[in-house]
Amino acid sequence: MAERELTYAQAIYEATVQEMERDPSVFVFGLGVDDPIGLYGTTLDLHKRFGAERNFDTPLAEDAMTGVAVGAAFAGLRPIHVHQRMDFLMLCMNQLVNVAAKASYTFAGAVKAPIVVRGVIGRSWGQGPQHSQSLHSMFMHVPGLKVVAPTTPHDAKGCLIAAIRDDNPVIFMEHRMLYNIRGIVPEAAYDVPFGKARVLAHGDDITIVAISHMVVEALRAKAHLEAEGIHAEVIDPVSLAPLDVDTIAESAEKTGRLLVVDNDWTGCGASAEIIAAVTERLQDGLVPRVARLGFAPAPCPTTKPLENLFYPTGRTIASKAYAMVRGSGAEWVPQAAEAAEIAEFRGPF
Repeated sequence: MAERELTYAQAIYEATVQEMERDPSVFVFGLGVDDPIGLYGTTLDLHKRFGAERNFDTPLAEDAMTGVAVGAAFAGLRPIHVHQRMDFLMLCMNQLVNVAAKASYTFAGAVKAPIVVRGVIGRSWGQGPQHSQSLHSMFMHVPGLKVVAPTTPHDAKGCLIAAIRDDNPVIFMEHRMLYNIRGIVPEAAYDVPFGKARVLAHGDDITIVAISHMVVEALRAKAHLEAEGIHAEVIDPVSLAPLDVDTIAESAEKTGRLLVVDNDWTGCGASAEIIAAVTERLQDGLVPRVARLGFAPAPCPTTKPLENLFYPTGRTIASKAYAMVRGSGAEWVPQAAEAAEIAEFRGPF
């Protein structure tokens, strides 16, 4: 049987449909989830297939709607709350951090909060300072919240199924540049366990750990580096909380160099946590040379030329890795055309 390809968006849609068919307690709500576009197709016509009571639009009241999700979860339902932009989870912090995340701890496991919070992140179409933030490190900090950022269509489907079936609140991060990425996805339902990183490419010279769409850029960087005789190992954490430190540390110990590329600011972020955890793990042996790449300490600019400088790319990742391998004085920036998914993106979300 030929292997089947789906886009990232189609993989999320299929996972949602399969879980809604399997479990009548699963429902989907959020801004625009029942519109003709269906949030890049991830929720397309679910209201026609399952009824308006299981897929419905919401007002601009993120805090109140998160309260609906929390109450529904406490009552035995499994809500999927969809946010077109992860930035506005800031309006839900009390409900997520002080209620949902603490419920199981507070009531000794007697109360469950099986909530999936889908948050869209990323660049393009002038998303700017308030519509492009990831903020995942804030949620990684909170016990009781699980945080996942799958990159491949295979992991998108498996992680969403795992998140829906989990009895804890899960922050599910989706980069808008990933929705049209294609990959092999089994048709049958399956789950991708949290807390296990995926080694996407092997190498002996440097370990590159990348988060969300930065994985795609890291794989481009690997191709650039190959032309210079440098072989990078590329790791996708997939799950950020819990985090698979063992896989990353094993690779970093082998290569002696660790570059972490985040789709976020570096200060107090996921990249800092990964480097700290690996350094603690390896301090009695070979501590690798480490570096981080991410956003400058400023809000994301709106114009595309400035946005291109703000985000790491395959070229800038390759340049940084090259300097780490060849020495701090080594300078090299490969030439490459703009990534297809960035050049072709037109919005509207």
